[in-house]
Amino acid sequence: MTTPVRDTRTRQGREELTTLIAAGAVQLTTAWSILHTSQHTLLDRLDQIQGGRAVGATQQIRTALVAFNADVGEFDRRARAFAERWAAQDLPIAYRDGAVRALRAAEADAGLFTWTASHQASVTGLTAPFWADLIRRITEAVRRAHAFARAAQDAARSVLGVQAERLLEEHPLDTVIYSNQARHPVHAWAAAALSWQGVVTANHGSINTARDELDAEWMQVRDGPECGWTSHPDTDHADGTLRSADECATYPSAHHGCIREFYPRPDLTGRTDIADGDPA
Repeated sequence: MTTPVRDTRTRQGREELTTLIAAGAVQLTTAWSILHTSQHTLLDRLDQIQGGRAVGATQQIRTALVAFNADVGEFDRRARAFAERWAAQDLPIAYRDGAVRALRAAEADAGLFTWTASHQASVTGLTAPFWADLIRRITEAVRRAHAFARAAQDAARSVLGVQAERLLEEHPLDTVIYSNQARHPVHAWAAAALSWQGVVTANHGSINTARDELDAEWMQVRDGPECGWTSHPDTDHADGTLRSADECATYPSAHHGCIREFYPRPDLTGRTDIADGDPA
């Protein structure tokens, strides 16, 4: 049975995707660090004000809050600019690289891939919800920052004064809070979120190119040795199996951090003796 080529070019394509994701995570984390740094700066400034009711204290508190809110605005601008660029430029690059990697693995001309209407529609359909997810997180971070500012202002004006540790615990701007209230460091969330988006996008590029340019009905899966097909603990292990293109489109990735890749098997097109999950 013919197996797909996995030469240095296909490995290089995967390395380029990994580099793209890592660079994006650094940029997003750097934008987020504006919030955390400014949070500590505000607390330090408020702590230096001797009593919220002292002469001039009100103006000093207001000045400190204006500076903090300016930093929140800067974070919002940078983070949204990143989200726009990620969706409009980086994810289409990931899609194209997945497509080219699929062609090379099948020993086909990489020039077969062009931005047809079908590919454009596919990448737009993928990137729109990914962009929305990032914008939702950014919007929530801004909301939390404003809630912190109000709490810090109230504390500065109170008899007890600013209790920095309590405010940092209640308003951790260096984390992303999930719906189950679990807190995740921003850098860990950014790496996981962008990895998921990048891998899913690249794998759809591979799948769509296999179907459209190679008329392939089956894909060979490369994955972690213990990774299940539908989720990591699934006992139906994915690595080294054959899956239909439709099944691959349903499960382009099993979990955050998944390393799943698909290789077209046009040599198997028309075969009726193959089932999803068969060994390659």
